[in-house]
Amino acid sequence: MKAQLGTDEGKHKFVLKTPKGTRDFGPKEMAIRERAFKAIISCFKRHGAEVIDTPVFELKETLTGKYGEDSKLIYDLKDQGGELLSLRYDLTVPFARYLAMNKITNIKRYHIAKVYRRDNPAMTRGRYREFYQCDFDIAGQFDPMIPDAECLKIVHEILSDLQLGDFVIKVNDRRILDGMFAVCGVPDSKFRTICSSVDKLDKVPWEEVRSEMVGEKGLSPEAADRIGEYVQLHGGLDLIEQLLQDPKLSQNKVAKEGLGDMKLLFEYLTLFGITGKISFDLSLARGLDYYTGVIFEAVLLQQENEHVEEPLSVGSVAGGGRYDGLVGMFDAKGRKVPCVGVSIGIERIFSILEQRLEASEEKVRTTETQVLVASAQKKLLEERLKLISELWDAGIKAEMLYRKNPKLLNQLQYCEETGIPLVAIVGEQELKDGVVKLRIVATREEVNVRRESLVEEIRIRTSQC
Repeated sequence: MKAQLGTDEGKHKFVLKTPKGTRDFGPKEMAIRERAFKAIISCFKRHGAEVIDTPVFELKETLTGKYGEDSKLIYDLKDQGGELLSLRYDLTVPFARYLAMNKITNIKRYHIAKVYRRDNPAMTRGRYREFYQCDFDIAGQFDPMIPDAECLKIVHEILSDLQLGDFVIKVNDRRILDGMFAVCGVPDSKFRTICSSVDKLDKVPWEEVRSEMVGEKGLSPEAADRIGEYVQLHGGLDLIEQLLQDPKLSQNKVAKEGLGDMKLLFEYLTLFGITGKISFDLSLARGLDYYTGVIFEAVLLQQENEHVEEPLSVGSVAGGGRYDGLVGMFDAKGRKVPCVGVSIGIERIFSILEQRLEASEEKVRTTETQVLVASAQKKLLEERLKLISELWDAGIKAEMLYRKNPKLLNQLQYCEETGIPLVAIVGEQELKDGVVKLRIVATREEVNVRRESLVEEIRIRTSQC
């Protein structure tokens, strides 16, 4: 075994580590993660979503040509003498393939699963090569902007529920962007590539984006300057009205359509009471090729945190939009199924929750055990096994120490360390009297409970925890 692990002289030393851009999740991390998943799933269910799952790898062809410049980040699997496969890059393209393949034209679904990107990881900011996505999508032919508004409401509910601090949801529309590019003099063939330059504006200043457009992508300086005037604008209904009056944009059919829908969207969001957190932002581009209408991204605002020296910069924590053409790309007859959806960036959210818990030094429970079955005297293993079996059969979460004659102090200490709130102590006297001594770990108070009432007593006491 040692030789295999390369500890022999002259052999390559084998280092135990996880691959670049990945990590293990121990019990503590998983407990925090489960908490976040629970909030997200309960929100998706509150909005009436069904759940699906798809394979972790797809035919390479399924993923090709759907992600624009990001396609280079797709993991291709080695040819095993058969189909050419790639690991999924997101959950949206597999969803579109699933709809087209099964000829589904109407579904509201959520999907929580791992995706893979050959990105340069920034682990502290929750950027990995293997990570979870939590997606909610509405597919089907509906009246404009009603499902889109619900997707934004969902983002608002989840971010409020997780108490991540102040956030803003930026909203734009691919049609407004395309119209803006057209009136600024960007050639049609450069729309997508200029779009991915604009998408970098949340990370780098306008000057850098401008020089990329002109220097690398061959756009005329005049066109770049005109784009510059628009992409610095953000606001609400007032800005939409202003742009509807804009002499150039209002003449562009596509942009006008997008602005009309944006106005409708804001009216619905006003009824939902969430416009305080929504910003119509012309610099929002979202790099993916498949968006056709409304696009949005939720960003956490910097907060000075007394526990942490420098404020957390985690960027985008949710994003999504409308993609009406994607399903049609998989359909032999090109039949379209309009879709709109949102993806919650669980890894980034998780990074924040983790750092926050570390800073607060709050103890995280990694089990849900309600009671430890203990004994104060020797030779009571059989009685402990009988009692714990009764509790398990009644649906109580119970543990015991795997020793014949454990010391009472060790048993109580185990409860302190793991956060178990109750101890059920069996002793000879208690057995004679038909009772169990129930100890409340936090207060050290002890009460005798009749054996037949024990399950109910444990339920009552742990429901208050």
